Amino acid sequence: MIDAGHGGKDIGCHGKKSKEADIALAVALKVGDKIKQEMKDVKIIYTRDSDVFIELQERAAIANRNNADLFISIHCNSAKAPHIAGSETYTMGLHTSDGNLDVAKRENSVILKEEDYLEKYSGYDPTSPMAHILLANYQSAYLSQSIRFASYVEENFKDELGRISRGVKQAGFLVLWKTTMPSSLIEIGYLSNVEDEKFLRDEINQDEVATSIVRAVKRYKLGFESN
Repeated sequence: MIDAGHGGKDIGCHGKKSKEADIALAVALKVGDKIKQEMKDVKIIYTRDSDVFIELQERAAIANRNNADLFISIHCNSAKAPHIAGSETYTMGLHTSDGNLDVAKRENSVILKEEDYLEKYSGYDPTSPMAHILLANYQSAYLSQSIRFASYVEENFKDELGRISRGVKQAGFLVLWKTTMPSSLIEIGYLSNVEDEKFLRDEINQDEVATSIVRAVKRYKLGFESN
């Protein structure tokens, strides 16, 4: 299951020349195309393949309805400090720093664009600090597998692309909350950083990022099947 973050009325974060929703979709489609070409036995499903708005709970529901084996959510990051750069890959779990919490708050705030979000998300209010703490205590049954895949992604970004890897982290992301399979959210770079944005706007670099993610999928699949 490949999930391009944001879309439609939700552009996500943005840089000086780009929107998160656009770059996430471009990379997600490249990941899907490469898997179709190189892994013929793998079925690919997208939460979106165009510029449309999909609610967070529906993204997880699509994966669950299709009995997906792996959920990959692709995003771009943003920070107040423009010098911060690099990738980081998240799994569902405990916030270990204020930075993790800030990223989760930003990504989860999209539900404010949805109708009846308090009812849909069991009373979760993205404006409440306590809500984020409670959500972060949710531990997925697939946490170890999620961390394994996330580690492969970050290793590839660092070793193959020479990118700054900020590592594997945990936080309470609504898009991962109700998935019933190993799930990771990949922040492929910071649009608030001039060099990161320039890198991610380039189609060749997008292709390389997608290749690294696909190689992580292959490694994960091989390890899963050999157990």
